Amino acid sequence: MKITQKIIDKHGLKSEEYTNIKKILKREPNLLELGIFSAMWNEHCSYKSSRKHLKKLPTKGKQVIQGPGENAGVIDIGDDDAIIFKIESHNHPSYIEPYQGAATGVGGILRDVFTMGARPIALLNSIHFGSPNHFKTKSLLNGVVSGIGGYGNCIGIPTVAGETKFNDTYNENILVNAMAVGHAKKNKIFYSKAKGNNKSVVYVGSKTGRDGIHGASMASAEFDENSEDKKPTVQVGDPFTEKLLMEACLELMKDNSIISIQDMGAAGLTSSSVEMASKGDLGIELNLEKVPCREENMTPYEMMLSESQERMLIILEDGKEKYAKSIFEKWDLDFVVIGKTTNTNKLTLKFNSETVGEIPIDALASKAPIYDRKWNKKKISNKRIKIKNLKKIKILDSLIKILSSPNHSNKKWITNQFDQMVMCDTVQKSGSDAAIIRIHGREKAIAVAVDSSANYCKSHPITGGKQIVCENWRNLISVGAKPLAITNCLNFGNPENPEIMGEFAECLMGIKESCEYLDYPVVSGNVSFYNGTNKKNISPTPVIGGVGLIRQFKKPMNHHFKKENSIIITVGKTFGHLEQSALYEEVYSISDGRPPEVNLINEKNNGEAVLNIINSELVNSVHDISSGGILVALAEMSMESNIGVLINKPKKLTNQFEYFFGEDQSRYVLEVDQNNLKNVEKILKESNVFYENIGATQKTFFEIKKEIKISVKELYKANNQWYTNY
Repeated sequence: MKITQKIIDKHGLKSEEYTNIKKILKREPNLLELGIFSAMWNEHCSYKSSRKHLKKLPTKGKQVIQGPGENAGVIDIGDDDAIIFKIESHNHPSYIEPYQGAATGVGGILRDVFTMGARPIALLNSIHFGSPNHFKTKSLLNGVVSGIGGYGNCIGIPTVAGETKFNDTYNENILVNAMAVGHAKKNKIFYSKAKGNNKSVVYVGSKTGRDGIHGASMASAEFDENSEDKKPTVQVGDPFTEKLLMEACLELMKDNSIISIQDMGAAGLTSSSVEMASKGDLGIELNLEKVPCREENMTPYEMMLSESQERMLIILEDGKEKYAKSIFEKWDLDFVVIGKTTNTNKLTLKFNSETVGEIPIDALASKAPIYDRKWNKKKISNKRIKIKNLKKIKILDSLIKILSSPNHSNKKWITNQFDQMVMCDTVQKSGSDAAIIRIHGREKAIAVAVDSSANYCKSHPITGGKQIVCENWRNLISVGAKPLAITNCLNFGNPENPEIMGEFAECLMGIKESCEYLDYPVVSGNVSFYNGTNKKNISPTPVIGGVGLIRQFKKPMNHHFKKENSIIITVGKTFGHLEQSALYEEVYSISDGRPPEVNLINEKNNGEAVLNIINSELVNSVHDISSGGILVALAEMSMESNIGVLINKPKKLTNQFEYFFGEDQSRYVLEVDQNNLKNVEKILKESNVFYENIGATQKTFFEIKKEIKISVKELYKANNQWYTNY
């Protein structure tokens, strides 16, 4: 078949990229080779627009065993234990086909974790939808939530934490980010780097079909009005087969049979074979007629580009084929030697003894394009919005409006669809600042949380990037965990637009600054560009997934009030920043203005002091102050426990709205027994941390002296009605 401009365009390649391909090959590629270049050079696989910026992120630390570049990141939690984790996007597939898109997002991220030798112990998600009034939102929400729950529940991994947000920026491009966390022994971690010449290359798992062809390329392009036509590019998942594949792989990993192993994820057999060979500086030869297919007359092009799920590629030590095959056959899975490693440094593809494709490995990996795209610095408006210039509204009415809004309503309608307790090690599930999972049979536990803040990042990308790392840090601190490392999923619009590329570059500057100061390195992640439809891009939405360690786990740190007559302390100074706040958005429909300032010195100092107080067992409950400010944080603590508060009016700030709804950073609410107050104050003073005694817990009523009084049950009712009525 002659390669025409139309075929080149269909494969998502630029004219200059195609010219470069011809120079590398010193000839015209055939259709199969063109498809392979398309898969490996697209944005999703090559990171060609982001690699320059990603290199600036801090990725090392004494706790880091493996940083970015492998299937997932690996951190050391002591006692020869390691935690392996990563987050990835499945945005485009989930918009086209929400159930399967979300389900296969979960399946794919699980394979990234267990392919490295870890047994998955937790799933998290960050999902963003358009306006609740948009005609597609309800069906997309139902499909995505069902897909996440359907896959995770069936495979038997608890879905323990996440976030669900709504904004019209996602009307035509929802975000579905899935995170998986696994536990492994430090001496049994497996990597994808191929080693040795003439080693068996083995295909295991499900058969290959025609689903998902061009899935990675589809994820590297904007949508248009014909997005529904792309349904064939969405993969179909089977969690029961994935469970079998996971158990078979983990069983084989018990001995020394495996040289390297790689999930067949985006770009399927193409990316897995190329990545293994590239990392090992080897070649690889595949006999495609041996690939197990579930459909008749599949072509080499279809086999190499299919993204059928639940498949792995393994390179085995000599003489281990028979033993390995017995394991996979026991689990009723395909096991076929489809090729071998070579010393040619080429990807050689054969079909019925005929060579149908041959490409230098480095042409697909190290010689993939890297773009230094133009980007514009964000212009920040100096316009300020003052609460005194806005329509008068009561504090209680404002609180009720925020708590009953889609973004702040109780998410139990969603989380109740997820099995959070399977495996029996979940000791604190979603609804708190972070989930806690006990390391099986040990006295220690890990805390996990996922966070995003698109409005802050849109307003001021550098500050937004800094803030979302700090928000994630605070969530782990609040449950008594020492934050160790993060994974990130960077969801942005079209990188060819200098404004969008500027948002990306500046967000990464902020992320870098926070991660360096907090010693919170990035060990894995994913970039998702081209999130937009018909030239309308989403707001910048970096998602941060964090993992922290609780060395001696005794009992969960409550995020809700524990008892009456406790003292309530706020840690961190309240200045009353309202721009970009939940108050402005939900009550006044104002989305202009700057985000609150992020002071990393205060962030670290305040967090370490709070962690010291928690470890000293001096507090009953802790909750970070974030969206909605002090009053929303207090309401969340009250509603969960049905314990009220009696809060003093602020003395220094003249405007109560600024005090109660301001979203200044680096702040926490602590519930302290009277007999522990002196010791808590001593730690805070010695740490030079600002704090205020703002009131006490009480029975039944949520109250600000001489200002508002409402029963906690009424607050709970307001907070729980939106999803019920949607």
